[in-house]
Amino acid sequence: MDSHDCKYRPALLLRAGCGLVALTLLSACGARDDGTTGSLPDDYRTRHPIVVTNVQHAIELPVAPGSGHLTQGMSDMVTGFSQNYRNASSGYVDIMVPSGSPNATAAVMVAKRVKSLLVSKGIPAVRIVTQTYPAAPSGDAAPIRLSYMATTATVAPCGQWPEDLSDNISQNRNWENFGCASQANLAAQIASPTDLIAPRGMSPIDAERRATVITNFESGTDTSTTSSSSSSSSSSN
Repeated sequence: MDSHDCKYRPALLLRAGCGLVALTLLSACGARDDGTTGSLPDDYRTRHPIVVTNVQHAIELPVAPGSGHLTQGMSDMVTGFSQNYRNASSGYVDIMVPSGSPNATAAVMVAKRVKSLLVSKGIPAVRIVTQTYPAAPSGDAAPIRLSYMATTATVAPCGQWPEDLSDNISQNRNWENFGCASQANLAAQIASPTDLIAPRGMSPIDAERRATVITNFESGTDTSTTSSSSSSSSSSN
């Protein structure tokens, strides 16, 4: 071995050592479980899952004795109810009318007007079922109850505190109720719960617009300039 080999041997050993360290670090990263971390071993999405299930949606309309007409506020509530029904359900709408209460007679009259309003908002009359329920002969005025079943994204009720927060300090784990509110808000904001099950179909293409864009691209026309010129022409006219 000459002096030239001895001169570069430490550098070669250093490079080899760095390579082994790098491979060790990469293998450690590849073996890490993405579902957990060292400080937070539990996942709030698993503890508070969003579930798609059938849920009853209902509103109550207060009816005063001797008043058989729909107020503006009651009409607005029924209109909003009908819009939500048409967006989320195709089942039956139940109208529950109190029986035996001081406002029973007025409730029957109001229920007929409610049904007429629902039909005028696009709900088929055959999908509306009117029933009675027993109410107390005294006390607060019994309301008319409107309800329907619809597929809904839900989360189990929040506010569960089965353990003392001080017990988890040593393990640095998040608490039982952690993430529940954000999961519930996300479920409430989903326009169509079925999007969580499968994606929607693609909408039809705009063939005319596509042809225009391709023509402009092939001819080298600047679409922004064309749009600006068209706008200027419209303004001048």
